[in-house]
Amino acid sequence: MYSVNDTLLQHPWTRYVAMGDSFTEGIGDPEPSSPGGHRGWADRVAEQLSLGSNDFKYANLAIRGRLLAPILAEQLEPALALKPDLISISAGGNDLIRPGSDPDALAEQLDAAVGRMTAAGANVIILNGPDIRDTPVLGLIRGRVAIYNENLRTIAARHDAIVGDMWSLRQLTDPQMWDEDRLHFSPLGHHTIAMMVLHALNVRHSLTPMDATPLPPQKWQAARAEDLVWAREFLVPWVLRRIRHQSSGDGVSAKRPTPGPVFGPPEA
Repeated sequence: MYSVNDTLLQHPWTRYVAMGDSFTEGIGDPEPSSPGGHRGWADRVAEQLSLGSNDFKYANLAIRGRLLAPILAEQLEPALALKPDLISISAGGNDLIRPGSDPDALAEQLDAAVGRMTAAGANVIILNGPDIRDTPVLGLIRGRVAIYNENLRTIAARHDAIVGDMWSLRQLTDPQMWDEDRLHFSPLGHHTIAMMVLHALNVRHSLTPMDATPLPPQKWQAARAEDLVWAREFLVPWVLRRIRHQSSGDGVSAKRPTPGPVFGPPEA
């Protein structure tokens, strides 16, 4: 662990913009005092990057439910207009969940966008997908996620970007890292991912690992009852939105559309 004093002046960035979907918006990590009512890994990273700096600004353009194409269409130009020196992007997960999605075609779209980010002078960190082998429903698309992740490594190498490697983050196999909807990460999961991102950026930080205690063993009947509740409250509504071509982000706007201090009002 590093002390706060060790954290000061350990990175070159002054303006960070986060792009993406519900993962980057912070769904699963509720915090009433944060813009939009959610905190999330990107906020946690920005909090650490802001330590010791009076000039650091942070914007978060992510909106839940967004597919890759809308993320690029709606967020790329506004992100570049903010003139960031650091951009994070996590996108494509909602596409991969859909039947027939093509991880290679998705990567081609992202490749051009990352090229524009780096050409604008920003350092870029691309977050790949976690290993969802043991996750109900999502485990079925593990192969597509793995292919997409390999494409992301190629994109990062081509454009001198950084990979935030969630696939290798074995801690995420702990059930306590996941929200009750089994689609998003819990506060503990977001915290763990924030630590990984800071390590990938080679930034000293004051976060400490949160070692989750294992869940007590459950009887078969109790486990099946929990699965039925989850299916009724989370899985069925998600399937219905797909059928109706609806998104959980319909009518939702970015929680931090303008760059501002992490702890304070946004820049006018």
